[in-house]
Amino acid sequence: MKDPTAGFMCYKKEVLDTINLDQITFVGYAFQIEMKFAAWKLGFTIKEVPIVFKDRTKGISKMNKGIVKEGILGVLKLRWDSLFKNYRKRVKNNDNPSAVSTIKNTEVFASGE
Repeated sequence: MKDPTAGFMCYKKEVLDTINLDQITFVGYAFQIEMKFAAWKLGFTIKEVPIVFKDRTKGISKMNKGIVKEGILGVLKLRWDSLFKNYRKRVKNNDNPSAVSTIKNTEVFASGE
């Protein structure tokens, strides 16, 4: 995957059923990164499908210092913590009977350029 922050995502139902969404802690821009990280840690394949976004011509960016901080420091902390804590166990949805444990062949689709 070339762009973990890509804004257009398609998740298969199985992926969303398997992730405990209450355990996704990032908000805003970094939410996209944590969702992909959770899917990857749970064994899903992430497939990037290129699309082209035109540059913004109206409106203003919602980017601010808090979003940048979460996108840098939060992501580093997420990766660091996952090395020493069982992130997979934390984000796996054990309450959903349709969340299966054999998920190696399911794909998450990510867009990029």
